[in-house]
Amino acid sequence: MNVLITGSSGQIGTNLAIALLERGDRVVGIDKRDNTWTRRIDTVRLDLARTASIDLPRNQSFDVVVHLAANAKVFALVENPQGAMDNILMLFNVLEFCRRGRIPIVFASSREVYGDIHRHVTQEEAADFVVAESPYSASKIAGEALVYSYAQCYELPFLVFRYSNVYGRYDNDLARMERVIPLFIERIESGQPLVVYGREKVLDFTYVDDCVVGTVAGIDALVQRRVVGQTINLAQGQGNSLVDVVNIAALALGKNPQVTYEPSRSGEVTRYVADIGKARNLLGYEPRVPLTSGLVKAIEWSRSFRPTS
Repeated sequence: MNVLITGSSGQIGTNLAIALLERGDRVVGIDKRDNTWTRRIDTVRLDLARTASIDLPRNQSFDVVVHLAANAKVFALVENPQGAMDNILMLFNVLEFCRRGRIPIVFASSREVYGDIHRHVTQEEAADFVVAESPYSASKIAGEALVYSYAQCYELPFLVFRYSNVYGRYDNDLARMERVIPLFIERIESGQPLVVYGREKVLDFTYVDDCVVGTVAGIDALVQRRVVGQTINLAQGQGNSLVDVVNIAALALGKNPQVTYEPSRSGEVTRYVADIGKARNLLGYEPRVPLTSGLVKAIEWSRSFRPTS
């Protein structure tokens, strides 16, 4: 299978590309920066928000495009909403590439489309596309709408995955982007003060291996036309508070954290636990790494691996 991955230098993109390469697929990545984790991915340097079109060598054809590229920090996009508009521009360019080439697309959406819903389970059909909690969530809502419109008008095959707090391997490049779990691990391990925004937050943390397994299952099902035109939650299906994350990480590290708690910041979701029944039914998806063991894996990996540049 020939797969084009946008955002191939990011966490999910790197893990997904390596998994596909290891099973024998051909992978080409697009990203605006070099991959600091591996040299295995054939990457085209391109800023998808600053280009009129995606021009690749004519002899390259693809069975599917996986669009992961996005500005993904919620509060950063509250401070700089242009990043949300760039997300929409990136997707538009990718959809046009897919439309011209008649290539199926997998779009990486987010649990942010549900907004700040205070209930234990969130089903795919429950997203409220009227109210967006932040510019980032608005960009993902708009992105899903664009994908659906291309399917309707141009018969473009698609899957949408709503990811939730993916963590693990290839996510500790804090100089580029501060992710919650690697930030917590670094601060606790080094004895630095840690500020947690939202003691009350309960979120669905997904270990990256589970995310990749589910995504690969979706890619295969889409290319084979077994599952088409579906929007699917891809998560652990269990909720944990940020207090849980701090306590589990501190126990695994053998440290006493210097932690203070502040209110959640503007635009941040304070509760989300995914209903993953659809992923189970359509893709045979079954997450295997709960937060208690996933954090241990993340800590072990972060201690042994650093970016290449």
